[in-house]
This record gives sequence, C-alpha cells and structure tokens, in this order.
Amino acid sequence: MVERHKYSYGDDPSQWGELFLPELPDGGTHRGVVVVIHGGYWRQQYGAELGEPLAADLAARGMAAWNLEYRRAGNGGGWPHTFVDILAGIDKLAGLAERHSLNLAKVAALGHSAGGHLAVWAAGRDRLGQLGLAAEQREVGAREAGVRLTGVVSQSGVLDLAAAERLNLSNGAVANLLGGPSSEFPGRHRYADPMAALPLDLPVFAVHATEDEDVPPAMSTSYVDASRSGSKPAWLVLVPGDHFALIDPGAEAYAKCRELVRELLA
Repeated sequence: MVERHKYSYGDDPSQWGELFLPELPDGGTHRGVVVVIHGGYWRQQYGAELGEPLAADLAARGMAAWNLEYRRAGNGGGWPHTFVDILAGIDKLAGLAERHSLNLAKVAALGHSAGGHLAVWAAGRDRLGQLGLAAEQREVGAREAGVRLTGVVSQSGVLDLAAAERLNLSNGAVANLLGGPSSEFPGRHRYADPMAALPLDLPVFAVHATEDEDVPPAMSTSYVDASRSGSKPAWLVLVPGDHFALIDPGAEAYAKCRELVRELLA
C-alpha cells in the first residue's frame, strides 16, 4: 500500500510537493528519496500531474518519491522564481525526514525534459557560487544549507541551455523562462545552464529517447561530452521510443529510468 502526503513549501498555489511512500516495517527507514520533476518547457500549462504516475510507480516498487510542483512561466514562475522553487522544494525534505523516516543521505532526482534541466541544474547548486555571478545567485537565493542531490536521471533533459536557445526550441522557451535572450541577460543564462556547473562530483545519467522529436538528442550528448573532463563524467543512455515514452510507466524507456534510479539509491 502506498501512502500519499501533500505539503506546501511556500505560499504560492504552485509551491507544493506530494510524498509517495511505500510501506515500511516497524522501525524501518526509507533507503532514500526520489525527487520527481516534471517537464513542459517550463510553461504553466504543464504541471505535476505529469510526474504523478512516475512517483506512484516508484513508491509501489519500494522507493519513496517526492513529486515536486513549482511556479512556471506564465503563473508566477520564470526567472528567478522557478529556480527558487526547485531548491526550496528539494530542501523541504529536510523538514519531512523525521516525520516520514526518510534517509536523506541518498536523494536522487528524476527529471523529464525541462524537469531534466532543473534536476541537473539543482545538482550543481554547490558549483553555482563559483561562476562569478553574484547578482544571479542573490536573485535565486541559493543557500549553503539544504538538501543535496546525490544523483540524477535526466529523461531527454534540456541540458545545454545555450544550444537550446540557438535552436529556438519550443518557440523561444529558453528566453521565455529567463525573461529575455542571452544577449540581454548573459549572466542569468549562464547561471541557469547546467553546462556551466560542470564538472559535478555526483553521477548523472543522461537518458534520451532515440525517436525524440521534442528535445534533440544533442541536448544530452553535448552535456555528456562536456562532462568528460571531470572525475565523474555523465553517462549517455539511449532508449527506444519517443519523448513521452520516458514518462509512460508501461514503456521500456521508462523501465530503464526506474532501474537507474534504483541503482542511485542502492
């Protein structure tokens, strides 16, 4: 049986998460948590309902999952609020750990599309202060204290933000997220790009669907190539199917993602 508990991490209607918990033996502790971050090119019309089936599936298979909602462009999100919410939403787990017997020594993120971008970006939060972009860090309010991700599975993530802007993916989604083009806001574009935080010292699996027509595979391959100079380079994992096979609990593409998440929590 899976328990579900919804919690707010702020005052906005979009600042919440839902915790999906498998049954535990008396006195037991969940071996870790999976933060599920939905996609939708950061726009308001796509919400946490996209991540709900994944969180339910993970919990049904013995893994605690935190399905995270956040403000998107068009409903109070965009720069900097979407980024503020992702960090605050992950940090909310610290206040839930004792109540729900969560082991925060292992916190993996599973992010699809734009959610893959946000998951990998959040994994680099300790690197952000080294970019020489103090104004951008202040706007986001990145804190030293908080819950750290220990691994990420990116599902066709938008991991090369500069390339995504050049390709004009989803009719200017990057500029829409960041309030304008990189020519106007170079600092925030660099700060928001997961490529800028490389190298990371945690495992990142860049899973990409071979028939993806929404996010080009180059978004994953360029990130993996750029990571090779670090001590823990990212892994590229190609799976069959289209963009949405990655969030279909019955699809082979998703099954591979679930397997990788389990590996990160082992």
